[in-house]
Amino acid sequence: MKIGIPNHTHANVQGVRFATIAKLLGEDESSDGWADADCVLHRDGDMWRNRGSGGGITIDQTKIPDVLGEGDVIRLRPDSSLVHVLWRRGARSNSLFATERCNSLCLMCSQPPRDVDDRWRVEEMLRTVPLIDKTEAHLGITGGEPTLLGHGLAQVLAACNEQLPETRLHVLTNGRLFKNAGDAEAWINAGGTNTTWAVPLYADVPRIHDEVVAAPGAFDETLDGLYELARNGANVEIRVVLHAITIPRLRQLAAFIYRRLPFVRHVALMGLEPIGFAKGNRDKLWIDPADYLAELSDAVAFLANRKMTVSIYNLPLCILPKPLWPFARQSISEWKNKFPDPCTECVVLAHCAGFFASAGEAWRSRNIRAFQLEDLSNELA
Repeated sequence: MKIGIPNHTHANVQGVRFATIAKLLGEDESSDGWADADCVLHRDGDMWRNRGSGGGITIDQTKIPDVLGEGDVIRLRPDSSLVHVLWRRGARSNSLFATERCNSLCLMCSQPPRDVDDRWRVEEMLRTVPLIDKTEAHLGITGGEPTLLGHGLAQVLAACNEQLPETRLHVLTNGRLFKNAGDAEAWINAGGTNTTWAVPLYADVPRIHDEVVAAPGAFDETLDGLYELARNGANVEIRVVLHAITIPRLRQLAAFIYRRLPFVRHVALMGLEPIGFAKGNRDKLWIDPADYLAELSDAVAFLANRKMTVSIYNLPLCILPKPLWPFARQSISEWKNKFPDPCTECVVLAHCAGFFASAGEAWRSRNIRAFQLEDLSNELA
C-alpha cells in the first residue's frame, strides 16, 4: 500500500444528479451482491463508468491515476469535481468519520471541532457500510466525538455488525458520555464483542487531564465512563498522547491504569500529531521525544511486566532505544504518512512508523537517523 495518497481529489465527473456513495470495481468484478448496482462504477481504462439502470455517471481519472483504486468507496456530489474516498481497499487504517462536533477541546486535537449540525453523516455511514469489502479486517469510527450522535451511533454499529460480521471495529471516543448508563448499554450492545472502545486518559490526576482536554470535570466523567464500559464487558483501550504536559506523570499514569483500570485490554502511548490545535499550542506541548525516553521506557516496562498489552504509536524507530522496538507500531494512516529524505536509505524503513506529513523540521527529533546494516550488526555483536 502506497503512503501519502490523499483521501480526496478533483476529477472530471459527469452525470451526478444527487449525492452519491459509489463503489469502484475492476472491469471483471461483478456487481452481484452489492446493495445497489446503481452505486457501482466499473473501471474502463482511465475511466470509471456506471452500468446500472441509473447510468450516466463517469469519472475520468487520467490526471489522478494513483488516488482512486478498485474496491474503493467514494462520495460524489452534483455539480462538483470533488471525489472523496470514504474507504480504501488495502489500506491498513480505514475509518468512518462520524461528526465534527466534540464536547472537549483538547490542546493537541488534530481535528478541531465545529459546532455544526452534521447528523447527515449517520445516513452517509449507513450507505457506506454495505459497500465495504466483507473481508475488511479493521474499521475505525472517529470524529469529533462519535457518541454525540446518540442513537445514530448505535445504528451505525449495528449496521457494521450486520454487513461486516468479521470486521473488528475500533471507536475513538473521549468516553465522557458513557457515564449515562442507558446510552452506554445501547452503544456497547450495538457494537458487540467485535468493537474496541479507545478512550484517552492523559494523567492520573484530574488537574492535568482536564487541562489537556480543556473541560473541567472531564477526568471524573471519563473514569465514570470507563467503569460503565467495564461493567458492560466492553473491550477497552487507553490512549495517551505524549507531550510536555503528559510526560511528567507518565510513570504514575501507568501505575494508575494497572491499579484502577485492570480491565483495559490495550494501552497505546502515542507521539504527537503536529496539526490542528497542536500547532497553535506548540510552546505548551512540544518536547523532543529524545528527552522523554526514560519516562516512556519506564511506563512501557511497568505495564508489560504486569502482562498488560502496550504499544507505541507514531514514533520512528530511530528515536527509540532497541528494547522499545518490539512495542512500536506502524500506526500512522497512509494518507498522513511521510518519510523525509534522510530515511530513504534506512534498512528498517519498511518496519517504521515514519512521520506525519504535517511534521516539519521543527517537530522532528534531533535523533533522527537512517540505519545501515553495520549499525544493527554492531549493536547485535
